[in-house]
Amino acid sequence: MKRIFFAFSFVFINVFGFAQNAALAKSFQKFEKDPQLKAAVSSLYVVNAKTGKVIFDKNSSIGLAPASTQKIITTASAYELLGKDFRYKTQFAIDKVDSSLSILPGGDPTFGSWRWDATNEFTIMKQVVQAVKKLKVKQFAGVVLDGTGWESESIPDGWTWQDIGNYYGAGAEKLNWRENQFDILLKSGKKIGDPVEIVGTIPKLYNYEINSLATSAEKESGDNTYIYFSVNGTQGTIRGTIPVEENKFVVSGAMPGGANEFLYKFFDTLNKVGVGNPHFPLVARNLNTKIDPKKLVVFHSHISPALDSIIYWLNKKSINLYAEALVKTISYEKVKTGSTEKGLEIIKKFWQSKGIDSIELNMQDGSGLSPSNRITTHALVAVLQDAKKQPWFNGFYNSLPEYNGMKMKSGTIKDVKGFAGYHTSKAGVEYAFSFLVNNYNGPTSNLVQKMYTVLNELK
Repeated sequence: MKRIFFAFSFVFINVFGFAQNAALAKSFQKFEKDPQLKAAVSSLYVVNAKTGKVIFDKNSSIGLAPASTQKIITTASAYELLGKDFRYKTQFAIDKVDSSLSILPGGDPTFGSWRWDATNEFTIMKQVVQAVKKLKVKQFAGVVLDGTGWESESIPDGWTWQDIGNYYGAGAEKLNWRENQFDILLKSGKKIGDPVEIVGTIPKLYNYEINSLATSAEKESGDNTYIYFSVNGTQGTIRGTIPVEENKFVVSGAMPGGANEFLYKFFDTLNKVGVGNPHFPLVARNLNTKIDPKKLVVFHSHISPALDSIIYWLNKKSINLYAEALVKTISYEKVKTGSTEKGLEIIKKFWQSKGIDSIELNMQDGSGLSPSNRITTHALVAVLQDAKKQPWFNGFYNSLPEYNGMKMKSGTIKDVKGFAGYHTSKAGVEYAFSFLVNNYNGPTSNLVQKMYTVLNELK
């Protein structure tokens, strides 16, 4: 009797599966004929997550801009190449010879972040200042921020000017601070077209000025502003619109230099407790700059949260800075140079060793922000499949957001929308999938609902 039941169940699941596959194909065919897709390229690749059997394949070998679904590749690579327990270290040391201060960062993207109690700016500043006071020095002879082994360019190739001044366009430095992010408080006028004033910034910007060319728009029109950095300057400009009659409208921007802002804040705080510094810190970022560790005595170390926890927030909130920092960290840990280019090379070679053709991973960054990235849906699903076999999978799976009742990473840049993740159907079939659309027209919100309609066939 039990054998008959299992045989019936097997037949039922297969019949149900065939029907579901046919419905998926029909739904995708209808999707492609939608007017929003008139000039678009779309790709959908679905496999049985347990067996690897291909359920549906359309354009899975064509490289498309993946937007933030690319973070799936970056985070899985970090788990594999760094380990889920990897932690960053930021050290503070005093020179035994001349009493100068050396700050030895390690690329920690969480340094000063508000997402953990142990990393927020107030906790870190308090701990470092207390450690300095124990040295009983009245004044540092100078300070060096160690930039050895880390490329000086914080912004990856391919990012657009419109992006890099905004919070999601913050570059990864060897010393990052508050996720290299600040908030601008804006005050709009009473009438449409009135100028928008800058009320202040949080935190205070020590060496940068923001000017406003933004204007007031209709109520509930939302944030339609962008912050533009000047090239090699100390000023930025905010353009666009915010709603009328706002007194403290918050817009988030990227710090032009997180390390410099930390140093200004740090020495401002030290001065308030009686520890002086005669000059603004010397920032040593040249890769050839060398610091003699034999002359240094480390008096304070800050340890970051574990990688598993970092990746949780990276995927949940799609934090570009974290992704870019991980790419450089992979490079630094493997070849002692914190480089985006070398980090991506290592990542590509790693996945090539697991059977993914490197031409399917045309990566310009780790976050997917560059519109020049080209990834295949086949590659994304192959990474998702490999992740299921790893001991760190639970952390990876838990880091994925939930949209439309499915565990999946979303991605959005101009005219690009994507989803990639996992879902288990009512019949108990586990799927891994990737769905990318490039060059669609019309509102993104409309397209998303149409993509959900297709993915609903997996339920």
